[in-house]
Amino acid sequence: QVQLVESGGGLVQAGGSLRLSCAAAGRSFSSYGMGWFRQAPGKEREFVATINQGGTTYYADSVKGRFTIARDNAKNTVYLQMNSLKPEDTAVYACAASGSLGIVTHSPFYASWGQGTQVTVSS
Repeated sequence: QVQLVESGGGLVQAGGSLRLSCAAAGRSFSSYGMGWFRQAPGKEREFVATINQGGTTYYADSVKGRFTIARDNAKNTVYLQMNSLKPEDTAVYACAASGSLGIVTHSPFYASWGQGTQVTVSS
């Protein structure tokens, strides 16, 4: 497994931007598909974005066109650039690593999780 630590969360006004980072410790970061999930108070965890081992990306409809996921295998880091933020984007965002191949959007397929970082968007 791989250890994951997120950073970059915070408070931002609607329309603003944030970039989340997720640093991985462990072996073979490039062999993992990486995903971002979020959970708002009182709601279930939901998929946000994923990038597979080959760099192919996939997004939830709610963030498509506003968020960008990217990975830097040399730095063992995955990023989530969030633009045009909305109050409904407020949540704890967590990154996760999956050993599965292809595009993975379901959380049970992710074996390693970070602790999460809070993103709050004010109106």
